[in-house]
Amino acid sequence: MTAALYSVAKPGPEKGRITGWHVLIAVLLFFGVVIGVDTVFMVKAYSTFSGEVASNPYEAGLAFNRTLDQRRRETALGWKTGVSTAGGQSVVVTVEDRAGKPLDHLSVTGVLERPATETGRQVLNFRPIGQGRYEAPARLDGAWDLRGAARNSGDMVEIETRLVTP
Repeated sequence: MTAALYSVAKPGPEKGRITGWHVLIAVLLFFGVVIGVDTVFMVKAYSTFSGEVASNPYEAGLAFNRTLDQRRRETALGWKTGVSTAGGQSVVVTVEDRAGKPLDHLSVTGVLERPATETGRQVLNFRPIGQGRYEAPARLDGAWDLRGAARNSGDMVEIETRLVTP
């Protein structure tokens, strides 16, 4: 009888106790869900992306080819352009030929735009002032991008530069 009094009962499983198996299963489930969701998103992304960056890639390619042809013609022509500002009140474009001789009797056009927005866009009306220089009144305060062209009856050179005035 005394042996029964001193027997130690084995502890049963405690309810709510977290074991190593519980942690392993939780970690595997967590990463399984993350990998599963990523896989679904990747499959959806690849199945819906056509691979086209532009909505009209053929036309964009043709336009780029025209730009490259224009750059080649400008290089062969050899005209040099310079742009300056006159006290923040006007833009002066200077055009010279390959030998450095000023080119008069050109038609010079241009547009000033802000680098980050289209607000304040200015269309420039250049007039010749002699010695291959053409001037247009403009309101210059801050940064502006000038896009223009100088042309005669058969040749043209494009002008692109950033103007920054205080």
